Amino acid sequence: MIKVDNIRKRFGEEEILKGITTTFDKGKTNLIIGQSGSGKTVLLKCLIGLFQPEEGLIYFEDKILQEMNEEEHRVLREDLGMLFQGGALFDSMTIEENVMFPLRMFTTQKKSEMLERVNEVLKRVNLENVNKKYPAEISGGMQKRVSIARAIVNNPKYLFCDEPNSGLDPKTAIVIDNLIQEITHEYNITTIVVTHDMNSVMEIGEKIVFLKNGTLVWQGTNEEIFKTDNEDVTSFVYSSDLFKKIRDIQIKEQ
Repeated sequence: MIKVDNIRKRFGEEEILKGITTTFDKGKTNLIIGQSGSGKTVLLKCLIGLFQPEEGLIYFEDKILQEMNEEEHRVLREDLGMLFQGGALFDSMTIEENVMFPLRMFTTQKKSEMLERVNEVLKRVNLENVNKKYPAEISGGMQKRVSIARAIVNNPKYLFCDEPNSGLDPKTAIVIDNLIQEITHEYNITTIVVTHDMNSVMEIGEKIVFLKNGTLVWQGTNEEIFKTDNEDVTSFVYSSDLFKKIRDIQIKEQ
């Protein structure tokens, strides 16, 4: 579980996050949504320690991020898995070397042990016999699955995903969404996904946090988001062509 309590973040005179308070649940896919400029990515970067908020506290279980010493920060980094928007694979490394990279960085395992773990997670994301290929030799969807394998190779407690479906076709995006949710449940991870993809909201939004202009204006599940009368949320949700069709169907059935 991750909890944020009254988080505020400024850049110069501009306040980007304006007192965000919420909880991201363990074993669930927690989505942060909102329009461009709403503060989604800034909040994510605060959670992973890239930005330091001016006010408020961030809790990882019962420990406060801002009060951790150097050793506690090191241990926490080992517990974090990160899926970047562009995949962020190293072009000069093979798939095997890419996935093994966190193990080399954070563990003292033997090469044989690391290779065994690499093969385990590649199999888990339905990728086998690609070890010696390079990222440029596989599809975009396969690259995202490799990135997921790398993110979970260290058995993280927390998984952060920044626009994981960016650049993917709708069918492949659903595959990635389902894989993220399956892994979250299977390993009981606290997963946080920043997304603008309303398909993701419908597919895996077990906890949704909606931001507008740096303020948390609504939170709930993917079932509750259809029923809310919050105008900011409905305006954002039904701007999607998919959700317009869903709304039209619901109206006809009433």
